[in-house]
Amino acid sequence: MTITMIAAAAENNALGKDNDLLWHLPDDFKRFKKLTTGHTIIMGRKTFESLPKPLPNRTHVIITRDQKYKTDFEDCRVVHSLQAALESVKNEKLVFIIGGGEIYRLGEAFADSIELTRVHTHFEDADTFFPEIDGGIWELVNEVHHPKDERHGFAFTYLTYVRK
Repeated sequence: MTITMIAAAAENNALGKDNDLLWHLPDDFKRFKKLTTGHTIIMGRKTFESLPKPLPNRTHVIITRDQKYKTDFEDCRVVHSLQAALESVKNEKLVFIIGGGEIYRLGEAFADSIELTRVHTHFEDADTFFPEIDGGIWELVNEVHHPKDERHGFAFTYLTYVRK
């Protein structure tokens, strides 16, 4: 099984505030959809609840400490630890960890790669952050820059890291 963490984070690793994203980057959403469609996505409860509805053509594994938490959506299952989430997907070829901050911190030890969209700005008032990428552990193997334009309020760069 390959585990990929996928995120968009500002230059100061800001991910979001009040359970919402800090930017709207349509091309990044398209890339996220292209990469994750057909695969299982692992996330924390707050990340799941920030979605308007479950994302189509993906199995959702939702991690929560709340033993009573339930969801009636198809293709969604609830577990109570990252270990339980990973055990539930052990026979899959590729899974994605999609957040939030605490799940990224826990998941990094198990991840084989990181697909990071680095948004070229800082958000000092964010309340959720991506972990610092340690160059001793991760090797940058690809980067593609996307300029600011009429549909994207910030320039950003797609960065692909693999475990050394």
